[in-house]
Amino acid sequence: MDRLQNTVRPYAWGSPTALPELLGEHPTGAPQAELWMGAHPGAPSLVDRGSGPVPLSEVIAADPDGELGAAAVAAFGPRLPFLLKLLAAAQPLSLQVHPDPAQAVAGFADEEARGVPRDAPHRNYKDDQHKPELLAALTPFEGLCGFRPAAEAARLLASLDVDGLKPYADILRARPEEAALREVLTAVLSADRDEIADTVRRAATAASRLAGEPGPHADDYAAYAGIARHHPGDPGLLAAMLLHFVRLRPGEALYLDAGVPHAYLSGLGVEIMASSDNVLRCGLTSKHVDVPELLRVVRFEATGPGVLVPEPDADGAEVYRTPVGEFRLSRHVLAAGGAPRSLDAPTAQIVLCTDGEVTLVDEAGQQAPAGGNPSGTIGEPGGELRLARGRSAYLPASACPRVSGEGTIFRATVAV
Repeated sequence: MDRLQNTVRPYAWGSPTALPELLGEHPTGAPQAELWMGAHPGAPSLVDRGSGPVPLSEVIAADPDGELGAAAVAAFGPRLPFLLKLLAAAQPLSLQVHPDPAQAVAGFADEEARGVPRDAPHRNYKDDQHKPELLAALTPFEGLCGFRPAAEAARLLASLDVDGLKPYADILRARPEEAALREVLTAVLSADRDEIADTVRRAATAASRLAGEPGPHADDYAAYAGIARHHPGDPGLLAAMLLHFVRLRPGEALYLDAGVPHAYLSGLGVEIMASSDNVLRCGLTSKHVDVPELLRVVRFEATGPGVLVPEPDADGAEVYRTPVGEFRLSRHVLAAGGAPRSLDAPTAQIVLCTDGEVTLVDEAGQQAPAGGNPSGTIGEPGGELRLARGRSAYLPASACPRVSGEGTIFRATVAV
């Protein structure tokens, strides 16, 4: 077992305090947005097996079958197919969608053939993988996810009483749902920013005014007013009004499949995704927005907001069930004095402690020596590793771990 040394990404939308508080560190005053746990080439975690810290990606590359398990390698190749994160949003993230597997392969191949540099700001496909993702809330968490039914979106736009929104509401009432959603989103994102600026401004003002009044959309209005404060004049505000506003309680989650537009707004959560960088943005960003490619990827269908509640599993865990194979996320709430729980799996896994303190014991081979093995290296079967709040560990497929203590852990593994 290996204690992970992880990188914090300081994106501008990050909270200055949420991650330091979880990690027991002093805030620097700068935003701290994401803590990455995994082998993604953008910021691989480091492990130390006795000869100094090395990237987890190098450890896996040296022995893919031994580290990941033969089944995971057969399904997803010699790489860890998921990335686990702690995400701390103090401001809205960009409104975005992710491609499905076929779209990712085709889009990547096209940009490679055209010679678009992989680090070019206008490049859409950084790799040939899809990027389904799941976010489980640790605090109250707000976001946007999935299209509202067209009729409901029309009523919301009409309730703002802004002349520039009335043509969109009319389209949403009159056309079949898929065609209506496509036409309105296309019009909003393709409009000249100067020409649509007055409509965006008036919509933001109306949302701010109505946020303080009772009614079925009070929470929606407050969310849109907050978006407008952070992204003044961005037409993405109007695209956001087509989506469900979602407020998660701690423990609830959002699952985001291919083609589903979404944006995180605020809160702290555990996020897991297929290990990919493929993002197509719709707005609320200064980054590149490729409208034609975006419209090809978006699924123009009304969906539920995609809220998941973890389901009890046979091993005492609570599982967030999704239809993808690259990852499986579960939560274990451990009580003091409880029997150790087995975390055996045929694949690699990452364990993150989000509350309290837990102890991992690798029961492969010999029993742990007296006092345990604080270093917890896989080279010493029976090693013991303690994880405090905010700390994480990598367990290769060859480990036979058990966990005990008083706290909460999230366990990420491959669904094979």
